[in-house]
Amino acid sequence: MSTHELYTNDPGETVWPVPARGNARFSWEYDGGRERLLALYQKGKDKQWDGAKRIDWDIEVDPYDPLGTPDESLPLHGTRHWAKLTERDRGELRRHYGAWNFSQFLHGEQGAMVCAARIVESVPDLDAKFYSATQTMDEARHAEIFGRFLHEKIGMLYPINDSLQGLLGDTLRDSRWDMPYLGMQVLIEGLALAAFGMIRDTTDKPLPKQILAYVMQDEARHVAFGRMALRDYYKQLSDAELREREEFVIEGCYLMRDRLRGVEVLENFGISRVEAEEFSERSEFLALFRKLLFSRIVPCVKDIGLWGERLQKAYLDMGVFDMGNSNLDLLMSQDEEIAEALDRERFAAEEEQRVAEVAEAIAEGAGA
Repeated sequence: MSTHELYTNDPGETVWPVPARGNARFSWEYDGGRERLLALYQKGKDKQWDGAKRIDWDIEVDPYDPLGTPDESLPLHGTRHWAKLTERDRGELRRHYGAWNFSQFLHGEQGAMVCAARIVESVPDLDAKFYSATQTMDEARHAEIFGRFLHEKIGMLYPINDSLQGLLGDTLRDSRWDMPYLGMQVLIEGLALAAFGMIRDTTDKPLPKQILAYVMQDEARHVAFGRMALRDYYKQLSDAELREREEFVIEGCYLMRDRLRGVEVLENFGISRVEAEEFSERSEFLALFRKLLFSRIVPCVKDIGLWGERLQKAYLDMGVFDMGNSNLDLLMSQDEEIAEALDRERFAAEEEQRVAEVAEAIAEGAGA
């Protein structure tokens, strides 16, 4: 079935052309490179995996509860509209929110793939080109996986959120080679990691848990790459150049905080945008979610050297300033360990089942 037929709203033209600006840069220096970045490149090669094989696609998914979403997480919960919904209506609402979440993940991963390819083209250093080539493959795999889940398990997609599309467009249109790093690796990927983690750590559904854990294992490397490259580069910039990039970060953070709330879902249930925004603003769960969205961004922004007075004031206003002291390395190592632990549990269970089947077959043969 065509993806176009699965969208809840018409996404418009099939292809979104974004005018590209800036230079493609070749490097004729092939000897060596930064040791840390080359080590990350080696890890990126070693950690490649096949989404068709590592993930157990045979697991059944209830499309009316695809993510194990608690009712309290739905902005409509506790409102006058909630009491009027039948159980079927509530299942349909969970389906829509699952589709909306994974659709934004899908669109964001395609954006990450394009940005990673753009980094290969525009970054001046060959070691960075090498690593971003592995990331381009990672992002292609992620887009493949989220698309498959939406097509096969939920059967519904949402168009890209206007704010996400706007931030992605601004990132790609900028001619400065570091902006795909800043817009994608720090802001969009940082937001995605927090959203992935919140669902990964709360869902009781094995398939989305697998998908998110394995994707986050890759993303831990991507954020490390962005931090290394930008930290080195931003040490060379003037105060004026740093302020320009801080303004970009501030605008992007406010945009994502205020707009990435799934209001489109409630509009599809006949609720006005004004009322939908009001319900989203009141939701305690979404308030916590919006704050956690910045758990990966704020320490990363501080680490790469963007920590001017205006940026700090913005984070104080958002109530996320204290996250600048978070241990980003610890968070990333935990993401990797969770994926590895999930693999160990899955494959140990499969081995136990295989041993039991063999023992059963032997016992049946002995009794024949």
